[in-house]
Amino acid sequence: FTNLKVSVLLGSGGLALKELEELDSVESLVVTHSSPCSATCGLGIRTQELCRAGKGSGPGRCQVRQVSCLDTWQCGLQTLTVPTGQKLTLDCLGEVTEAMGRFSFIVWWRHARGVVTTNSALFVRLKVSSLDHLTLDPVKEEHAGTYRCDVLDSDHRRVKRLYKGLKVINSEILHLDFTQSLNRWEKPRSNSSSSSDHRYPIRVSRDVILGSVSIAASVALVLSMAFFYAFCWGKTPRD
Repeated sequence: FTNLKVSVLLGSGGLALKELEELDSVESLVVTHSSPCSATCGLGIRTQELCRAGKGSGPGRCQVRQVSCLDTWQCGLQTLTVPTGQKLTLDCLGEVTEAMGRFSFIVWWRHARGVVTTNSALFVRLKVSSLDHLTLDPVKEEHAGTYRCDVLDSDHRRVKRLYKGLKVINSEILHLDFTQSLNRWEKPRSNSSSSSDHRYPIRVSRDVILGSVSIAASVALVLSMAFFYAFCWGKTPRD
């Protein structure tokens, strides 16, 4: 294939043989491996391995770089529930900020108060000091609603839109502690059964059972007598 290329170029009055040798000695970078995009939506990071091709190429002449990648800019709606009084940070760029810098993008935040929605007519502009993330410290009930994050690159092309629906619960009314509840449910049944066995004295439990049986027997006797008299009354001939 190389001989054919050389003959075609020389036959058409192209490059001389010496120039072709010089061209072959020029090194170039070739992408030998590329990882998947780190984000399924919005801007992400892809790691690439570049190796030198040409004379002198060989092991140890490769380098790794990170480049931005984009599959789709629409990230949809994500919902989360947070009790009041906590600190909450809504991140819009994530790892892209560390790799490419926070000033490589234009970030807009908008808020639809009190409702979880994607209707653009309900959003108003928010002024955020840190463009790449929004911090609520502490979280209040009036912070509930939907937060929309729009990211544009340096050429003003939209590269991400993310909705975060925030539901706020008053911590004085309902306390959310998933870890503590899970630990209570995962305790051995033997501990719970042993504690329940000694909750009431044995004598009290026996009296309650005997009383319940006596009441049930009395009710059954009264009902039996009522049915008997009703049956006999129906059999008695009337004038």
